[in-house]
Amino acid sequence: MSDNLDNHHSDLSDSSFLVQLVYPAMVSMGLDVERIVTECKISPTLLKDRSARFPHAAQVQFWRVLEELSGDSLIGLHLADALPVYRGQVVEYLFLSSANFGEGLRRAQNYQRLVTDAVQFIAHIGDEISRVTLEFAGGDEPSLRHRNECYARFLIRYFQAVTDGEFTATEVNLNSQPPASDVAEYERVFGCPVNFGQEEESLVFASEILKTPSIHAEPDLLKLHEKVASKQLERLSKQDMVSDVKRVIAEMLELGQPSLESVSERLGMNERVLRSRLSDANTSFNQVLADYRCILAKRLLSRTEESIADVVYLTGFSEPSTFYRAFKRWTGLTPVEYRHYKRTGELPAQATQESEGDS
Repeated sequence: MSDNLDNHHSDLSDSSFLVQLVYPAMVSMGLDVERIVTECKISPTLLKDRSARFPHAAQVQFWRVLEELSGDSLIGLHLADALPVYRGQVVEYLFLSSANFGEGLRRAQNYQRLVTDAVQFIAHIGDEISRVTLEFAGGDEPSLRHRNECYARFLIRYFQAVTDGEFTATEVNLNSQPPASDVAEYERVFGCPVNFGQEEESLVFASEILKTPSIHAEPDLLKLHEKVASKQLERLSKQDMVSDVKRVIAEMLELGQPSLESVSERLGMNERVLRSRLSDANTSFNQVLADYRCILAKRLLSRTEESIADVVYLTGFSEPSTFYRAFKRWTGLTPVEYRHYKRTGELPAQATQESEGDS
């Protein structure tokens, strides 16, 4: 497992593209999609906004629910065969407009963060035999076996599509250890021998395939696609700084109110540099701090039995009155009113009147 994937696993995110890819496949398989959406708390934004991201940790629950509702212990493998291969992603265009499969593979490798932070494929090129190793975050979670197997199978299908059927895996190596009765199904789906219990997960193929020309090769379009992909990657990198600041704020909050100075020191950078990088991400330190406190306060009030005094402490406020004013500014409700609303669904009369007056 790559150190990059292990570090700050909770900060890893996926593109909403993955949700939009999986949704029609689940429908086509006859799964109870509405129940899956509800139990996994999939927001409408993730189904519509192609630029949205969501925490990768949510995949643990997703695959757990999917196996439970489908009753299929190999749901990852079978879902992969129902996924649409092309969905108009810039990484797809990079592959298709490259001169050949090898060049497309190299380019896609450089931009795979646009799809997910939590999975990396790395091409290892040999004279006769090559392989693509697959590195996954969160490997200790049993339900993520389905994610790994789905990704491996879908990657083979995608490679076959961009090579016009020329790509063939000669061997697949997986970390999982299925019952002997499932081995034949794995080999049927992958179309080649599968080795289980392997430390390195990989797809093995003949190096000759790397030379397969792309029938969609377009040098001018390739430059455009690389420019678009680079801009998207740059935007993600700016958001990384916001995530880093949030992580440090979370670590320091119980000790009191974090400051720009203390956070920049923890991140090992100059205050001016941190301020500038947050500005590049269209935000500020005070805004990130306020947003984090607001989300934390809402979570504590709606999902725990913490007293208001403890919520004040846990969100880093020195005085209850300061917290009350801030919370009222964020939500239009007092902390007590917000907790009551989340538990009963009933807005206080004053808030209801204000809401009606705004509409």
